Amino acid sequence: MSIHVQWRARIFPVIIAAMMIWPFNRKAPIEQKSLGNPSEEEIAVLTGAAGSSSTISVATALSVPAVSAAVRLVSEAPAALGCKVVKIEGGKEVDVPDHPVAVLLRDQVNDYTCAYDFIRDMVASALCYDKGGLAFVNRIGGEVREIVRYEPAHFTVDYSADGRQEPSYRINNVPMPAENIIHLRGSFARCAISLAADAITACKNMELHASSLFKNAARPAGVIEIAGKLGDEGLKKMKSAWQSAHEGPANTGKTAVLWDGAKFNPITMNSTDSQFLENRKHQLDEIARAFRVPPSMIYELDRATWSNSEQMGLEFLNYSLEPWLKALEGALRRGLFLPEERKNHRIVFDRDDLTKADLGARATAISSLISVKVINPNEGREWLDLAPYKGGDEFSNPHINTDAPSVPAKDPANGPQ
Repeated sequence: MSIHVQWRARIFPVIIAAMMIWPFNRKAPIEQKSLGNPSEEEIAVLTGAAGSSSTISVATALSVPAVSAAVRLVSEAPAALGCKVVKIEGGKEVDVPDHPVAVLLRDQVNDYTCAYDFIRDMVASALCYDKGGLAFVNRIGGEVREIVRYEPAHFTVDYSADGRQEPSYRINNVPMPAENIIHLRGSFARCAISLAADAITACKNMELHASSLFKNAARPAGVIEIAGKLGDEGLKKMKSAWQSAHEGPANTGKTAVLWDGAKFNPITMNSTDSQFLENRKHQLDEIARAFRVPPSMIYELDRATWSNSEQMGLEFLNYSLEPWLKALEGALRRGLFLPEERKNHRIVFDRDDLTKADLGARATAISSLISVKVINPNEGREWLDLAPYKGGDEFSNPHINTDAPSVPAKDPANGPQ
């Protein structure tokens, strides 16, 4: 074989390989994303909040007692209520206690999670994380067998960029069908902790300031002024002597002794320092507003009285808890029922459980409703978890004996007719 042929046999494969990757400056395709539902990092960049104190970790936020009390209040209240499955038949809702969904929500949603823990943790996740709370519904043959809740770090939620906000889910980076997902999140697609980050941070900083103040307890507080030159060594000795003599709770209130013409200039408290307690109470009110709970229910009782505490409790049920119950019912219904079941099945939390503690008020209300024939006695007994009795389905006023025979009229002259 000639040298020319050998050269072509060697060089042609190199040329062909180079042509396959031509052009050399070709760039990889650019991934395009929509800002229709920006992440927390994108919001921080777009609003100029990056690097600011407007974000706070969940662990730090929950270390503030007011925050943890609000989260527990809002999440534990729905979990403590009874939950049942009802079916609409003939225009009336009928309880279906044997439905597989009802059995799970009444007992255990899986082998290691009871129904109470499941509802509580779903609401708590929606309060603490922008992604909300998420659970996977495991079906076998179209029947619900278990519900598995996942921590926010193990799932992602992406929304369509066309404005419809259609979600798609991935659990541990594995795509999951939306019909098998229970997803609960807060308003504005942000959680309460995220929206109130500045208020919570201010409250946390005040706690740290108070802790540092009482930990050091240096009294009197001020600046030592020395006219002459002390030198580095003298400064160290004086500082060490002063700290061991006056810092710490055990040395509070001791008399300060100065030497070599030194003067102590006390530091005057400004208006913010003198109103430190009022500022802390104001931050508690701000946190209560963020979670939509009355201040008295997180034990801020300065303005609480017997009358307004009861009213604030009713407002909590109507304006704070009811929206979460509606959101829970909707999320559970969408994830636990197939499309054909959603037409006549729904999940209901028993709001009546919230007032069972006040038996006197319940008895008065039930008696009044029976008297005006709004409910019958058996319906009233059902509210008290009592069995019905024969004849209790009649709508009648028990305070008026309408079944007694009529009394004949009396004639003044001749006696009874």
